[in-house]
Amino acid sequence: MTFTLARRAERMNPSVIREILKITERPGIISLAGGLPSPDTFPVQALRDASEKVLRDQPGEALQYAASEGFGPLCDWVVGELAAHGLHVTSDQVLITTGSQQGLDLVGKLLIDSGSRVAVESPTYLGALQAFNPYEPEFSAVACDADGPLPERLGDVHNARQDPTQRARFLYLTPNFQNPSGRCMSEARRAALTRAVQTLGLPLVEDNPYGELWFDAPPPAPLAARWGDGVIYLGSFSKVLAPGLRLGYVVAPKPLMPKLLQAKQASDLHTPGYNQRIVYEVIRNGFLRDHVPQIRALYKARRDAMQSALLRHMPPGCHWQLPSGGMFFWIELPEGVDATALLPQAVTLGMAYVPGFAFFATQPRLNTLRLSFVTVSQALIEQGVEMLARALRETAADEVVSRRT
Repeated sequence: MTFTLARRAERMNPSVIREILKITERPGIISLAGGLPSPDTFPVQALRDASEKVLRDQPGEALQYAASEGFGPLCDWVVGELAAHGLHVTSDQVLITTGSQQGLDLVGKLLIDSGSRVAVESPTYLGALQAFNPYEPEFSAVACDADGPLPERLGDVHNARQDPTQRARFLYLTPNFQNPSGRCMSEARRAALTRAVQTLGLPLVEDNPYGELWFDAPPPAPLAARWGDGVIYLGSFSKVLAPGLRLGYVVAPKPLMPKLLQAKQASDLHTPGYNQRIVYEVIRNGFLRDHVPQIRALYKARRDAMQSALLRHMPPGCHWQLPSGGMFFWIELPEGVDATALLPQAVTLGMAYVPGFAFFATQPRLNTLRLSFVTVSQALIEQGVEMLARALRETAADEVVSRRT
């Protein structure tokens, strides 16, 4: 029996990161590849205590089917948390999702038609490209600098004089400590970008999984706080509690909520109510106020360790920015160096990273790569960066020999 695959299935591709993570399972490999939170930050005891309490006090409710919108008290908590960051919404604008990755899929299902244009940053989050791609969009990359998308270049992908069918449905962006670049958009850039998208009538999808992982100062207010009617906002509990809980949320303008809810119902009926109740039990009395600063302190120390190792070991011609939060360094190698071709040599030496090409919707830059600094110890960060530098030097030496012969 032969099954005929839908056209969208042809656009589904394996995650480059997930494939590379298989390599890291080999004994002795130092993985600076996966964007995984450190297990050292998981609040195991708090989750254990919450689980016992939920099963003792609310077993029937926790293990039963639940409302598609999400557990009401958790939605209310999200509303209060966002208000503290300048984003004022109501609980009927909150949809609890099975990880914010599901939120991206629901956005794609709701807003993308085959052939419609979607604007993204350059580089952008690989998981968003994977989520949107089955809905058959045409991606347009917005020109960016170290501060994020350039407002004056938005007209390149969304011009009022163009055929309406060629205008972008939305711009997807991650303003805070972006994956993969690590950049954080300044207050001035956020203000200018908001003015530009409002003038153009270009909606935004604002993804914020890393916003609480700041090291020295919190990031500016969300873009959604500046244009509530034009922004869909996504958040996550994965980076502040544990990714295995698979818990995130979407906050959207009220006119979109009925269709988002219908898309959610068709997808999985509801996010596990048991997980939602456990998380609410953990966070309802301010647990994150003490817990998240501990995550920041650990990640900052590892960020500093990677910065020191990069300065000490990387050869001339390599460039990077010091991230002010998040989980990643974005490295530009010397022109002509292909990070994908370099990876086997790095693995042979004992380390792994993610080549940067996969984070570009168009015109990939082959001489880029992403390093994660949160999952391994400072000592292993030092060793891993030294191995990467050695792979670069050996590759350069081999090329010199090849040219001479």
